[in-house]
Amino acid sequence: MIPLMLDLTGRRVLIFGGGDVGARKAAHFSHEAEVTVFSRSFSPNLDGLTIRRQEGDLSALSDEALRDLLSGAFLAVAATPDPELNDRIGRLCAEAGVLFNNAAGVPGDVIIPSVVRGNRFLVAVSTYGRSPAVSRYLRMRLEADYADLDRMIKLQEEIRPMLRETEPVQAERSRILWAILSDGEIRVALTADYARARAMAIERYLHA
Repeated sequence: MIPLMLDLTGRRVLIFGGGDVGARKAAHFSHEAEVTVFSRSFSPNLDGLTIRRQEGDLSALSDEALRDLLSGAFLAVAATPDPELNDRIGRLCAEAGVLFNNAAGVPGDVIIPSVVRGNRFLVAVSTYGRSPAVSRYLRMRLEADYADLDRMIKLQEEIRPMLRETEPVQAERSRILWAILSDGEIRVALTADYARARAMAIERYLHA
């Protein structure tokens, strides 16, 4: 598999199954895509999400009815507790050219990763479905160990154009930016006082 980051604005995503698993999948997409959750019942975890609910019994639908539901979809997620039903949805997705993620059953062609998201960065972690616990552990470690990352990215954004004005050699600019990133005192300062960290970076690395 090849990791990609896709803009799903305006894309239609279908979630089959409205339980807790379906709710997690819906939460992953609802901030950007147009999400419809199809299910007989709906988890309270779906409350507050920007989604459309469509009530119905998936197991009672014919293949033709499922194809109609898939029409116009960019991606579908099978999140029912029935692996056979999920696999059936996956086969229909393959026929229709719809990307497919399977929560239980034969793996689809899309893996939904564990995500660490900041205002200026996005990190996706996957164990190819082999260990969701490890994916969650890595996500939690990244969130805890790099709490200053958003501010560091902001600092680098500000420093880069300053360096372009004063340092003509690209390799030297890269070295300075890496030194700022590796400076433990600046990293500590970023967690509490951005202005102080910025001043330290300028004094140490631009006025040296």
